[in-house]
Amino acid sequence: MNPQRILVIQTAFIGDVILATSLLETLHSHFPAAQIDLLVRKGNEGLFQQHPYLNKVLIWQKKGGKYKSLLQLLRQIRAQRYDWLINVQRFGSTGFLTAFSGAAVRTGFDKNPFSFLFTDSIPHRLEKGVHEVDRNHELLKKYLPGPVARPRLYPSASDYQKVAPYQTQPYLCIAPASVWYTKQYPAERWAELLRKLPDQYRVFLLGSPDDRHLAERIIKSSGRSTSVVNLSGQLQFLESAALMEKATMNYVNDSAPMHLASAVNAPVCAVYCSTVPEFGFGPLSAGAYIVEKKEPLYCRPCGLHGHKACPEGHFRCAFDIELTQLLQVLPQP
Repeated sequence: MNPQRILVIQTAFIGDVILATSLLETLHSHFPAAQIDLLVRKGNEGLFQQHPYLNKVLIWQKKGGKYKSLLQLLRQIRAQRYDWLINVQRFGSTGFLTAFSGAAVRTGFDKNPFSFLFTDSIPHRLEKGVHEVDRNHELLKKYLPGPVARPRLYPSASDYQKVAPYQTQPYLCIAPASVWYTKQYPAERWAELLRKLPDQYRVFLLGSPDDRHLAERIIKSSGRSTSVVNLSGQLQFLESAALMEKATMNYVNDSAPMHLASAVNAPVCAVYCSTVPEFGFGPLSAGAYIVEKKEPLYCRPCGLHGHKACPEGHFRCAFDIELTQLLQVLPQP
């Protein structure tokens, strides 16, 4: 197969979309002249500004007019007459787009309710220790049996220019928030970490505008306001990636910033509370460290995703993590 027009669909959350960029890397390496398009949900398109391998980014308005937007997308997709459509998701909405896309080859996972209309229906297995990137590449193996590429994002020159003023001395980044309570290292522990970090480092707290109050609370509790800067809501995705790339270390939860670090091969320390890296969503940077509770806990993991509160009421998977585990990943002076 030598496709000239390819569409990849991944309309899930930020971290999932970043992991799907490994497919873009593989596709471009095999078909450098092909037109590669990507469909994402509204809000995630900022990850792909000036991406060197993408022809176009299609956007699904999942909030407000969801189904109207879906039908508009279907018309747009059918007009492109794609040679190969690759759907990473397992939900009916994107399965509908895939099934009726008119693409010559329609590849997706067998758990999608529309998979019976795909030309290639690939088994989806949540096997312990298999990374999501490898699972996604199962979609390509029939036609591209080669090695699995790492996820990658491409900050622009303006992204690097935006963060250059923050890079005048050694620095660390901390992304303290998570959508799920049980995937978030407690705020008081982040504050303790700030107090114990070596004075030589400037520290930047990263996150969305919604995370700004959490970051301010952490800084205030730490008592270390002079060398800590709250950048929550002030940087775009690729600007954050550009800052993380040159950090001495990036401290993150099992959340999107971990994958952002992986996509620019930035050093990263991923703190796992209720979830475990064996689910297949661990960091992929060359300098990646995983920190979790040392001893097994009867209730951990308590699910593939996080919870709004600890089901057992004690949250020991987080509070039993020792600060020395986080400090040990820093380079020795």
